[in-house]
Amino acid sequence: MTNRRSFLKQSAAASTGVFYIAKTSWAQKSPGDTVNVAVIGFGGRGGSHISGYNKLNKDGEGVRVAALCDVDSKVLDKGLQSYDKEKIKVQGYSDLRKLLENKDIDAVSIATPNHWHALATIWAVQAGKDVYVEKPVSHCVWEGRQMVKAARKYGKIVQTGTQSRSSRKGIGEAVKYVQAGNLGKILLSRGLCYKRRNSIGKAEGEQPVPETIDYDLWCGPAPKGPLTRKKLHYDWHWTWAYGNGDLGNQGIHQMDIARWFLGEMELSPSVWSVGGRLGYEDDGETANTQIIYHGYEKAPLIFEVRGLPDAKDGKNMDKLMQTSKGVKFQPLPGKDGKEGVAGAGVGVIVECEGGSVVVPNYSGAVIFDKEGKEMTKFEGSEDHFKNFINACRSRRVEDLNADILEGHLSSALCHTANISHRLGQKENPAAILEKIKGDKFAEESFARMKEHLGKNEVDLAKDMLTLGPVLKMDGKTERFIDHDAANAMLKDKYRAPFVVPDEV
Repeated sequence: MTNRRSFLKQSAAASTGVFYIAKTSWAQKSPGDTVNVAVIGFGGRGGSHISGYNKLNKDGEGVRVAALCDVDSKVLDKGLQSYDKEKIKVQGYSDLRKLLENKDIDAVSIATPNHWHALATIWAVQAGKDVYVEKPVSHCVWEGRQMVKAARKYGKIVQTGTQSRSSRKGIGEAVKYVQAGNLGKILLSRGLCYKRRNSIGKAEGEQPVPETIDYDLWCGPAPKGPLTRKKLHYDWHWTWAYGNGDLGNQGIHQMDIARWFLGEMELSPSVWSVGGRLGYEDDGETANTQIIYHGYEKAPLIFEVRGLPDAKDGKNMDKLMQTSKGVKFQPLPGKDGKEGVAGAGVGVIVECEGGSVVVPNYSGAVIFDKEGKEMTKFEGSEDHFKNFINACRSRRVEDLNADILEGHLSSALCHTANISHRLGQKENPAAILEKIKGDKFAEESFARMKEHLGKNEVDLAKDMLTLGPVLKMDGKTERFIDHDAANAMLKDKYRAPFVVPDEV
């Protein structure tokens, strides 16, 4: 009777795109048992997942990689062979649905392209697995909230791959320092993603999909259109159907830290964007230069993306380290001599009444007084993968350093900003400046953007920037106010049978 019920349930699901699978029973296992982890998608970042769990295994933490899953047979075979050489038995899968049927798998670690994150996570928790999912956790706002609901409904541990959250002794202590009022009121929380991104080239017509890839599975919930870029792997980041630009790639880390300092646990009441894909013409769609303004009541959160080369002299960076009173802070070279502030070419700067905080990496923060003199610094972090495994054992969501709710909120701040960008119109610099006039932080950020583009010989009179509308949001419902076009972009359209369910 049980088998018949399961068959009928799965048969009905086949027609609706819903995927059901038997649950595992990790929650009932002894805390001393080995946690069997499967890594899904490891052609890129997933390789770090494998290394991370292998290290925990060697350290005697009772965790092992028991299975690997990838839609590229070349990647999968290489991964399995590396374990074969060590005489370690690891199962291989091309279809994650088959993997999730394995009752011996306790947890999955997801490093697929963005468009797969939500569905893979929801299917996994429905199958009784705990989940570590890479950033951004979602491809759109709606599915991120569905992930939170699923994690809570099924009582599963879901960790977000924003490893800065495991810098409790470093960034976490700096957050406490600021939130305790030691630097007075926060004036601005600013994230930076100054990271060179070269052109991905211009393909001529449809490109062949590598024979080793199951393209139907690769596309999954997203449209299965022809491949029209030169490289299938990685460059999906710069197309809207599968990625979210550098804002959702590198920038999500710094967006998360910037929100952490503000202590905000809802989406911003308003958001707008200005930017574009400038400096070259290629098959990428997302912005490579962008300013995002989240209008939180406590203080604004501004995010800057720069994918073009850094200015060689870096003089315009002096302007960034200023408080509202115009006190200049000491700019320091960024990594490898690249443009940056106090080492934060990719980082976060929090400006306060009595000083500033610079977060130049994933595990530390430096406190400056109003004159730019270093007051103190906080350093230290723990292993993010270990934190996940520990929470799998304790079954306590509060033990996670980066619970799925945190991941959803920070990812959604990237998505709402990109919605404003995609709904925007081309404007000349004078018109943009007129619309942001009166907000000193927005004006200052835009002035530096123009200067940076000018040094890259971008003519804004010809290659105009896109100014997005100011979108108002109800943080409780996570819906835009009186903007149907923007609300229509909160949720993706899914391709059966890879449908993110309305009811989790």
